[in-house]
Amino acid sequence: MTRHIETKMIHSHFNRKQHEGSLSHPLYQTSTFVFDSAEQGEARFAGDESGYMYSRLGNPTVNELETKMADLEDGEAAVAFGSGMGAVTGVLMHLLNSSDHVLVTEGVYGCTYGFLELFQDKYGIQYDLIAMDNEAQLKKYLRPETKVLYVETPINPTMKLVDLTMVIEFAKENGLKVVVDNTFSSPYLQKPITLGADFVVHSATKYIGGHGDVIAGVAIGPEEEMRTIRMTSLKDVGAVLGAFDAWLLLRGLKTLAVRMDRHCDNAELIFNQLKDSRFIEDIIYPGDENYKQYDIARNQMKKPGGMISFEIKGGKTAAQRFLNELKLCKVAVSLGDTETLIQHPASMTHAVVPAENRMKMGIRDSLLRISVGLEHHEDIWADIHQALEKSAE
Repeated sequence: MTRHIETKMIHSHFNRKQHEGSLSHPLYQTSTFVFDSAEQGEARFAGDESGYMYSRLGNPTVNELETKMADLEDGEAAVAFGSGMGAVTGVLMHLLNSSDHVLVTEGVYGCTYGFLELFQDKYGIQYDLIAMDNEAQLKKYLRPETKVLYVETPINPTMKLVDLTMVIEFAKENGLKVVVDNTFSSPYLQKPITLGADFVVHSATKYIGGHGDVIAGVAIGPEEEMRTIRMTSLKDVGAVLGAFDAWLLLRGLKTLAVRMDRHCDNAELIFNQLKDSRFIEDIIYPGDENYKQYDIARNQMKKPGGMISFEIKGGKTAAQRFLNELKLCKVAVSLGDTETLIQHPASMTHAVVPAENRMKMGIRDSLLRISVGLEHHEDIWADIHQALEKSAE
């Protein structure tokens, strides 16, 4: 019987009879595993016998998280990392070699941009940031050396969307791999692999964990390629996820569906209040029926998500004044937490991006990003509204 995703998030895959009937997956807080004999140790390191050896190579708690994430994303296998950037770099290091080229969505997360710059400067891996609005644009930037399309959708922090069906069809026609950062949506709202993407990456710090108490990443993809990523990008580079962090994520997954529903409901209510505010120039929210990309959101997302970006009148000065006047909402980067978090991308998450590039991406000094939390929506709006009023004084 095929189970709904809400059920899959809650129930575990491990054999409880082997763990004293424990309802919750046990926490294997250990660095190493004891062998029954020297011969067993040799067999495991040679790959002739399955089993655990050292937690950098595999841990039962971490593996349970990986199994569950692969299942939720409809992928074959997953590898957990010590951060979302560990997952991003792990997949790209696997897919790209010196002199290769990758096309990347314009407006990509600031640290992903920083890694691409490092890749280019030190290893000769080229990239282009493009809007990915249509096939003609993809063709324009396609090179013989292009190997990968790297997609964020919704894009952080502009909330622009990329038509995954269009991008994936183009990639298949041209022999390219597609990697989708699904952090903003979670597997509950969007399923890139089901649409044909090759790999999905997450900053599991965000909605997967959901409580602001863990740093983690997950990559999902074909079994053989994920095995290679585990034995190279993970094992040799070492961005390993600890067992306790994996346990926190397993706990967070159990409430992901109900949390996402509340995030989405609250975001819609805040958007409906904010869109008519006299203090803002523009607002970007995938659930806006007047948004030019609304049909894309409707086609590939279950719900519009819990993120809103808007431009405040008065530029950076007004933006900072607004942030400083907040009482309930927290001025912080990250997203997907129970608390409402608001940040200024140009001076925070995307400060590493040169100003000229930020402007091209649509990340102006007036832009603010809201991760709508789980508080009562009237309390969230009351705080935002009073801060907007004071920012204009």
